[in-house]
Amino acid sequence: MDERVEESAGEERVVLVDADGRDLLEADGSQRTLGKTEAHARGSRHRAVSVFVFDGERLLLQRRADGKYHSGGLWTNTCCTHPRPGETPLAAATRRLDEEMGVRCELVELFQFVYHARVGRDVFEHEFDHVFVGAWRGEPTPLAREVAQWRWIDVTELRAEIEREPTRFTYWLRHCLTRVLAAR
Repeated sequence: MDERVEESAGEERVVLVDADGRDLLEADGSQRTLGKTEAHARGSRHRAVSVFVFDGERLLLQRRADGKYHSGGLWTNTCCTHPRPGETPLAAATRRLDEEMGVRCELVELFQFVYHARVGRDVFEHEFDHVFVGAWRGEPTPLAREVAQWRWIDVTELRAEIEREPTRFTYWLRHCLTRVLAAR
């Protein structure tokens, strides 16, 4: 039996942050959080992580499952998630890469960026995103409920595909790929 878990939009909480990525705090000093679905409906700025796993010049992509509540069916980077309250971005990235793709490798944070975009009818991403990169070779074992397909793709070919058909790819991948490739 697969013991990895699927993130549930209704159960996960995201950590709200200011424009500089500092946690917003409650009066008692705890992190201010919102349910993931509510945060995306409101467009509230929150902490996120994006992971890019490479095998030389190839990037491991996934096509998000069609049933995802936003951006379903789109190709994206290796995986994304939100740190849980009290969890570091690196711990969240490592956890979710294993849970979602069955991949374990060392990750290094490259940079952070903020983006705000409508990603569905009433769904908005407003994320302070920590971008991580890792190196790994092999065949992932993704969770079918989360990942419809996966593939290794040469970065030159990926750039050409995004140029030809940008709507097949997630907003965040299109807006940070060049920076990822330059920074790694």
